Amino acid sequence: MDNPAAGLAGPAPNPFAQVPIEITVSVGKARPIVRDLLRLHRDSVLTLDRRVDDPVELYVGDRLIARGELQELEGEQSGQLAVRLTEVADLAQGL
Repeated sequence: MDNPAAGLAGPAPNPFAQVPIEITVSVGKARPIVRDLLRLHRDSVLTLDRRVDDPVELYVGDRLIARGELQELEGEQSGQLAVRLTEVADLAQGL
């Protein structure tokens, strides 16, 4: 038997909408040779393949979902890092 009120409530909420996910922010990569890796110690500097002002990439798993700029929050959250998004993937099409 059909329920005439079933279509009036709108689409059913997505049951996954409240599931937390982890987003990884990639600021760059380093490719040292093993000899140099073994020489690393406290206060060593590891050069990355990006500059300070280059965009960072946001990933869920291995999927690129956005790019953005690192920012430091102000006020009560002073010193906290954040990302201002500059590009966001169309999850159906990719970035």
